[in-house]
Amino acid sequence: MTTSLAARLERALEDLPRRYPGPGGAVAVLREGAVLARHAWGFANAERRIPFTPKTLFRMCSITKQFTCALVLDAFPDPSVLDGDISGRLPLLEQPAPGALHLCHNQSGLRDYWAVAMLQGSPVEAPFGDVEAARLIAGTRTLHFAPGARYSYVNQNFRILSDILEARTGRSFAELLRARIFGPAGMESAILAADTRALPDGTEGYEGSQAGGFRAAENRILWTGDAGLAASLDDMIAWETHIDATRDDAASLHRRLSAPVAFQDGTPADYGFGLARGPALGRAATGHGGALRGWRSHRLYLPAERLSVVVMFNHLSDAHAATLDLLAAALGEARPQPASLPAPAWLGAYLEPETGLAARIDRLPEGPIRLRYGHSAERLELQPDGSATGGRTRLRPTAEGLWLDRPQENFSGLLRRCEGTPARDVAGRYRCAELEAELTVADAGGVLYGGFSGALGQGRMELLDPIGPDLWALPCPRALDHTPPGDWTLAFRRDAAGRAAGVTVGCWLARGLDYARIGP
Repeated sequence: MTTSLAARLERALEDLPRRYPGPGGAVAVLREGAVLARHAWGFANAERRIPFTPKTLFRMCSITKQFTCALVLDAFPDPSVLDGDISGRLPLLEQPAPGALHLCHNQSGLRDYWAVAMLQGSPVEAPFGDVEAARLIAGTRTLHFAPGARYSYVNQNFRILSDILEARTGRSFAELLRARIFGPAGMESAILAADTRALPDGTEGYEGSQAGGFRAAENRILWTGDAGLAASLDDMIAWETHIDATRDDAASLHRRLSAPVAFQDGTPADYGFGLARGPALGRAATGHGGALRGWRSHRLYLPAERLSVVVMFNHLSDAHAATLDLLAAALGEARPQPASLPAPAWLGAYLEPETGLAARIDRLPEGPIRLRYGHSAERLELQPDGSATGGRTRLRPTAEGLWLDRPQENFSGLLRRCEGTPARDVAGRYRCAELEAELTVADAGGVLYGGFSGALGQGRMELLDPIGPDLWALPCPRALDHTPPGDWTLAFRRDAAGRAAGVTVGCWLARGLDYARIGP
């Protein structure tokens, strides 16, 4: 390592705890399989004063998905032999079932079960285990797009795969991970930590902020192939070393995990086998993030540069941004700064017709465009040609109107502007026959609130946000998983007499669900 590289990494490591404050964290940078930086700081458990070290166990959350897919490829080189197993777990599905590769690539068309759990009335910190998962998976009747046509993040894709692996092999998912992945990769302390309530070494995840204080986060999900991995920084260093050591072996697991994938129409896909593919500071990269209340992680591998970065926070700071900071330091480059451009004329509220989702576009005080459409707000930078982009998502003004391009989803849609104030006469009870669940909209002193209820309980009432004529948003800022569904779009429809007769409910994770009015 050169003197200048060592100095850049040292400065970056000194800055991280202040730029991303919280109880503790750990990071690593590797080049050509050799460790350039291995550093941990703060506390794994602030109340018990347990230090955060490179050997501290950490919830890697959705980074687990690539390990699940690695097991699938290791045990079944042709994953399509599992297609029948998948259809057998969706007994009520009224459409052709997705195949194993659709699940591996998040192209299944299934609605995310943690999002659907909120429609079923689940409280935020409610238990969600095998019984709840099985009920929601088996109750699936429709898909929100045809398998292979689009991309949408679906956690139970990977839970279904891990369940099938157990049934097919007669061994637990934890055993399979240890024998076929962790052992060969040298991940000595990595385990399946399915119960999110606690880790065996006492490591805690924290909600809150430096300004408002931190508190231990409460989680009660039972995770398997979707997000159950617990690993230390040293375990992840071993995984990154293994990736680099096998980079030239076409039969190696990571080479197969990172192989190009496509949508059904042949369009290249940015996600496959539990790995996101895309640019990082202008270079080709593969990686993934992980999140649960109290936990943030991210890992990246740049194959051409043979460079890896791992970031682990036991708090809610932006692990992806920290990863890019370290990557920039390792490459000796500054992260690009956006140009200052005037606000465009196309800011406002829209409806995207195919998905039925609202797209609300405004400008943040510091300059970027904020798009509220997916499961979290996106920051897009204005471009000299009048468009705005966040690297993948793009808003593009044309003579026809404003287009929303999301190539990562194999999707482009012409947005329909929504102008006007919605009427408040939509209060009532609405029922979704598919979910056997209800939405209640209440006029409480001239203000509308909404809440879901169903097999998992009675959700809290939330203040509705007006968007446009007969279009409202029902906020869902907290959910079972850390990353919540976000705002649910409520698109009301009226009968011939002008009375609210039903509503289509959706978010990016679970869209296109029809509710009929059943009462006042």
